[in-house]
Amino acid sequence: MNVFLMIVFMMVVGALIGGVTNHLAIKMLFRPYKAIYIGGKRLPFTPGLIPRRRDELAYQMGRTVVEHLLTPESLKNKLKDEKFVSTIEDWAKEETAKLLETEKNLNELAEYIGIHNLNEVAEEKLINLIEKKYVNLLNEFGTKEIGHVLPEGLLSQIEMKIPEAAEFITEKGVEYFESEEGKLRLKRMIDDFLSTRGMLGNMVQMFLGNTSLIDKIQPEIVKFLRNPGTKELLHSLIEKEWMKVKAWEVNKVVEQVGSDKILSFAKEQTLHIFPVKKYLATPANVVLQPYKERIIEDFVPKGIEVAGFFLANRIDKMMKSLKLEEIVRDQVGTFSVERLEEMVLGISKREFKMITYLGALLGGIIGIFQGIIAQFF
Repeated sequence: MNVFLMIVFMMVVGALIGGVTNHLAIKMLFRPYKAIYIGGKRLPFTPGLIPRRRDELAYQMGRTVVEHLLTPESLKNKLKDEKFVSTIEDWAKEETAKLLETEKNLNELAEYIGIHNLNEVAEEKLINLIEKKYVNLLNEFGTKEIGHVLPEGLLSQIEMKIPEAAEFITEKGVEYFESEEGKLRLKRMIDDFLSTRGMLGNMVQMFLGNTSLIDKIQPEIVKFLRNPGTKELLHSLIEKEWMKVKAWEVNKVVEQVGSDKILSFAKEQTLHIFPVKKYLATPANVVLQPYKERIIEDFVPKGIEVAGFFLANRIDKMMKSLKLEEIVRDQVGTFSVERLEEMVLGISKREFKMITYLGALLGGIIGIFQGIIAQFF
């Protein structure tokens, strides 16, 4: 019985020594937080291992993060992962849908992100773009003929319209001279002509007698306009003039019309087609509603794809520029020892307990063997 009690006693003592020793060793990783001095001499093992090696720990953690955790390859693989891309697309579509449903106008949204007077800035940018484009076009095409500047399709369309223009002019001429207004205008012209011819005018009126000269001239003019030869003549004249116009230099046309007038007209027409201020003052959900489905289903996925490709190709340079190793090292360096202890224990608390229990177990087993061996000696 005494032998059994001796072995149990040795086992308990060994277990206590093993458990307490391991527990103390774990505590000494962090404690004490600061060095302890006695008589000017620093007490050994103070401060604890981690407080004493905190700078080295910060450096190694920085290297570990950059070399093994957040590597360029791992980030590239993440950016190409279909599940990750799908998650980002769903989130982007949801946020875009919310944005497209807002009742705020584009000016207010711009103000929200720090862009002030967007309507004024946008219109000014558009006008500056028109002016710059106008100057560039004059420099490029100013010395060229109009026929070499205008697109072939447009030239063909204009030339195809020449017969229609000749027919339109003759029809309108007939319509005008058959009307009362045209008849009165023609009579006034004849009267003015005869009044300036003195005796000749009186002789013509005497020769015609009571018959009005307008009644004889008006039908002849209408007959002339309806004659197919008149249309052909007019068509030929317009075609000749058009050939002359095609041979003009662009600078000549600009000089004849006026550069300022052309530029002013271009600005007015552009702002009429693209009323920037009107669009920017309209609620976003009204302006963008017709394009909502296309934006969400087409533009958002394409934007995510382009952004992912852009980041994947530049991730190496970006990580070097960010200097993640220094960020991690500096951040860990600012942690207090208490926080480091909380972090480590929060991750490995269970494992540390198991180490303590393992120490007690090994100590108990050693105590049993010691008790058995002691009986032989």
